[in-house]
Amino acid sequence: MERSARPTEVVPVTSPFANPNRPGVPPRLPTPPTGWPVGSYATYEEAQRAVDFLALEDFPVQDVTIVGVDLMLVERVTGKLTWGRVLMTGAASGAWFGLFVGLLLTLFSPEPGVTVGPVLTGLITGVFFGLVFAAVGYGSARGKRDFQSASQLVAGRYDVLCHPKSAERGRDLLAKLAMRPSNP
Repeated sequence: MERSARPTEVVPVTSPFANPNRPGVPPRLPTPPTGWPVGSYATYEEAQRAVDFLALEDFPVQDVTIVGVDLMLVERVTGKLTWGRVLMTGAASGAWFGLFVGLLLTLFSPEPGVTVGPVLTGLITGVFFGLVFAAVGYGSARGKRDFQSASQLVAGRYDVLCHPKSAERGRDLLAKLAMRPSNP
């Protein structure tokens, strides 16, 4: 008895950790970016402008990745913390939360319409707890951090990478963009 040779079907094995390697779908785990560099920019805004330009030129932007290189955490100090500022901020955030809770309580009130009682109770309770939590938090860290700040992750430069099949065209298009006068 002779067996006929039939091709075997290969079924791909999938894993929740596998990179689906599909355009437009980011990998599930942190992975280094791939692609060929088609442009490098000093600011994110310039890199974004380059990708926008590629999109306007009907370039397959799903093949493009913007990569921030030489990452830095920049913390800009916005002001000095004082007891007055801490307590005002705590009272304000507590008031918003208390107002929200008070309005929710009116939804379950047996009386029709919005009643002032639950809203006022929620507001006063929220202000009180906001003051207490702010005072305890600031008092426990007193002297260690007496300033407000805003943190931002920035890069030294932003590279635009592209899938190798489209990289040459992308580079040519971005060279056209570089030759244009910049908008003020």
